[in-house]
Amino acid sequence: MNFFSPSYFKNIQIGPHILEGNVFLAPCSGVTDLPCRKIVKKMGASLVVSEMIASQAMIRDSKRTLKMVEKCPEERPATVQLAGCEPHVMAEAAKLNEDMGADIIDINMGCPAKKVVNGYAGSALMRDLDLAKKIITATVKAVDIPVTLKMRTGWDDHTRNAPELARIAEGEGVHLLTVHGRTRCQMYNGRSDWAFIGHVKEAVKIPVIVNGDIVSEETAVAAMDASGADGVMIGRGAYGKPWLLNNIRSYFKYGIKREAPDLARQRDLLMEHYKDIVSHHGEQVGIKMARKHVSWYSKGLSGSNEFRVKIMQTKAAFEIEVLIQGYYDQLLGLN
Repeated sequence: MNFFSPSYFKNIQIGPHILEGNVFLAPCSGVTDLPCRKIVKKMGASLVVSEMIASQAMIRDSKRTLKMVEKCPEERPATVQLAGCEPHVMAEAAKLNEDMGADIIDINMGCPAKKVVNGYAGSALMRDLDLAKKIITATVKAVDIPVTLKMRTGWDDHTRNAPELARIAEGEGVHLLTVHGRTRCQMYNGRSDWAFIGHVKEAVKIPVIVNGDIVSEETAVAAMDASGADGVMIGRGAYGKPWLLNNIRSYFKYGIKREAPDLARQRDLLMEHYKDIVSHHGEQVGIKMARKHVSWYSKGLSGSNEFRVKIMQTKAAFEIEVLIQGYYDQLLGLN
C-alpha cells in the first residue's frame, strides 16, 4: 500500500466554515467535554464535536446540559451534537444552541447505547427513515447554521441502509455526513467496515467522513483507501493521545510520520488537561472525570498499573497533581 498521496489531505468546507484539514475528533459521551475538545483542537485537530446532548434535556435547561454545551474560542467552529426522536424538540434544541453560539449542529443517528436506542433516538432512527427525515428537515429549517449528521451503516446486517439515509440527508440540506463502519447491533464488536462506507460516498455529493477503528496513521490511510471518504473521525483512538489527530493530519499532508511527544511533553499535556478538567467541573466532579484521562495518558508506560491505582484512591486534586508530577519525574530519571 502506498501510504502517501496528497489526495489524503483536503480542507473540508461545512457551510461558511473552511476547516484546516480533514481529521475530526468524534463526539464521545463522558469524554469529549470542553477541556478535552480544547486540548485536542489546540494540538491540531481540524474539528472537534461536543458530547451527545439530549434534545429534551437541552430544552429543560438542566445545569448539567448547559455545562456540556459551554464553548471556548479555541474550538471554533463550535459543533454541538444533538440526539432526539421528536422533530419539534430537536428543532427547538438546535435553535437554542444556535442562539448560544454554536456554529454547527450535528444530528446523532449513530449512538448504539441501549438507553438512547430505547428512546427511539440515535441509531434507532435508522429503523424508521420517515421519522429520521422529519427530524432532519425540522432541524435544518430551525437554524441558519450548517447541519451535519452522524450515523452507522445500519441497524443490523440485514438493514444496512446508510446510503439511503445519506441521500435523504443530502436532499434535506445536510452539509456533511460521518459514518461509523458498524451496525448498531455490532455495538463496538467486530471490525469497522470501511469499504461499505464507500457506498455512502457514491450515493451523495456532500463530504463523507469515515469513522471506526482509526487508531494510527496507517489505519487512517487504510480507512480512506477503503472508503474513498473525504476525511476521518477518531474517537477511542485519541483517548490519552491528544496529539494523534495532528499527527495523522500531518501524515496526510506530508507523508511524514511523527513520533509521539517525549515523556516531558506528555507530562505537561496531561497536567494541563487535568487542571483544566478540575477547573471546569469543580474538584469533586473533576477528579472523577479526570481519572480515566490520567489512566489513558499513562497506559503502557512503566509502572502505570500501580500509578493508576494510586490515582483511583486519591481524593484531593492537589495530591493527584503531585502524583502525576512524581510519576513522570521518575520515568524521566529526575528523582
